[in-house]
Amino acid sequence: MNNIFKYIRYIFLSIFFIILIFFINLFFMKPISLDHFLNKEISLELIRSPEYMTYVGVFDKFNFILKHNEKLTIPTNSYYKKNHENKLKRLSILKKYKKESLSPNQKISQKIAIFDTENDIYQYEKFRYHSYLFNQISGNHLNLIEFMTDTHPIKNFNDAQNYIKRVKLFGDILNANLEWLHEQKRREIYPPRFVFDHVINQLNKLISYKEEDNPLIYIFTKKLNTLKISNSDNLKLKKHLIKTIKSDVNPGFLKILNFMMDNYNNANIHHGVWSLPNGDEFYNFKIKSFTTTDYSPEQIHQIGLTEVNRISKRMIEIFNQLGYEVNKTVGEMMNELNENSNFLYVDSPDRKKIVISDYNEMLIQALKDVKPYFERLPKSKVEIRAVPEYSEKTAAGGYYQAPSLDGSRPGVFYANLYDIKQTPTFGMRTLTFHETIPGHHLQIALNQENKELTLYRKLGYRTSAYTEGWALYAEQLAVEIGMTKNLYDELGVLQSEMFRANRLVVDTGIHFKKWSREKAMDYMKKTTGMSDTQVRVEIERYIVWPGQALSYKIGMLKILELRERAKEKLGKKFNLKDFHSIVLNQGIVPLFILEDLINDWIENTQ
Repeated sequence: MNNIFKYIRYIFLSIFFIILIFFINLFFMKPISLDHFLNKEISLELIRSPEYMTYVGVFDKFNFILKHNEKLTIPTNSYYKKNHENKLKRLSILKKYKKESLSPNQKISQKIAIFDTENDIYQYEKFRYHSYLFNQISGNHLNLIEFMTDTHPIKNFNDAQNYIKRVKLFGDILNANLEWLHEQKRREIYPPRFVFDHVINQLNKLISYKEEDNPLIYIFTKKLNTLKISNSDNLKLKKHLIKTIKSDVNPGFLKILNFMMDNYNNANIHHGVWSLPNGDEFYNFKIKSFTTTDYSPEQIHQIGLTEVNRISKRMIEIFNQLGYEVNKTVGEMMNELNENSNFLYVDSPDRKKIVISDYNEMLIQALKDVKPYFERLPKSKVEIRAVPEYSEKTAAGGYYQAPSLDGSRPGVFYANLYDIKQTPTFGMRTLTFHETIPGHHLQIALNQENKELTLYRKLGYRTSAYTEGWALYAEQLAVEIGMTKNLYDELGVLQSEMFRANRLVVDTGIHFKKWSREKAMDYMKKTTGMSDTQVRVEIERYIVWPGQALSYKIGMLKILELRERAKEKLGKKFNLKDFHSIVLNQGIVPLFILEDLINDWIENTQ
């Protein structure tokens, strides 16, 4: 019997040491498997980011251990320094893996990880303080509220308590942000004056909210009322939240507000990042990171001008087909169309509900129409909601939030319904295609549901060149396969493509050719016919987010270029469904890797 016990102990000890060796190798040495290493890295990033863990959703059942749903990241200097050190270590290990020892998928993962990590390191070391921390579309005065109201779960009493614990951390986060602002001040880096105006107005509104109108309180109360808890507990939680907002949130907002007001006269008189220290180098870097190409600003500017001209010609053709007398510019004619009451909703109290309902009908139809052209459609649902009122004045016309990794939280298409002229009916299908099916939701949800991809490939890398390029390609695909219902719908698609082409012109115009905000707005207004509100919001977005807007059209053009190459090379062997599978099945990749994938597919199919 003793021998049996000795044998069992030997087995357990052996298993223990094998596991121990595995974890020592994984965390302290170069792991044998690149996939293990990258999955470990993304797992550590998840652990370091309680927000990300909540966003993913699958970890919420372990919150009693992890406690992530009661934490938020405090963005101190030491936090960023530690993150940078981790990135340097990651890059060193990544480069130690020999290509000949890697599988085809691992080679792709290595290329992506090196490209992404090098960009992060370069950003931190060269341009850490070049971004405008608080602006009209992002910053913790907006991001924190959106995260708490849209992402933080409130499914039980503990979730509600954790909500309050997180809100209490707003003060610490905003104090860390204030240190960042003071460092920018020391370096004389300030955003343009209009950014100050927007942020000051936003902060004043956030601080002056009545309790019932404060989104943190309103959404909390709404979710709380769905729970099976006593009235006394309900009231106690709400009072605690109100007290926390008064003690930790509003004072933090006030500190940022005071900084913005004290430094108002220091605002940058220019609008392009060329005016910042090493601004041209910074812009070239942003182009590379967002487009995943080596295009120069001048090359992109010229591509934009060419595309604007091409799209204009097609729009004129459609106007002629519709019987219009084309005696004005395309922009003027589209502006008249945007102002035409036949294509606008009545500004009634229930307007937003009606628009959302119409969007939902378009989504249902889109799901039916795309089935023949894709091998798989996502299992995750997508919902359509109005942009929250606290950000609708400055938010884009629409944007998408991905579903949770486990599918428990749906994807969301947020439609901006602030201005009725933002929602002309002929442009609604286009926005639906872009944000949902066959655009963002189809691509991103499929990526998360893809069992062939590692955790790193699902969550570890993002590039708008691919994701936004796909969404813009999806708009054109919709026209090609008959998802648009009439020529007005096609005009909506072309107007959307036109303003993405415009982005190539105005983004490089502002940040490279030293255009003013007003010059860029004038150009976009004349060529697109977009409303004054839309043009202002878009141009101001490009100013605070340099280079990102280039990725849409550059990504789309690359996908179309690769599709045409495949058609030419494969002839009758070309199949659109197969092409889409090759584009989508490897998840989010830089454009230079996408090109390699298509070239390999062509070679193997011929």
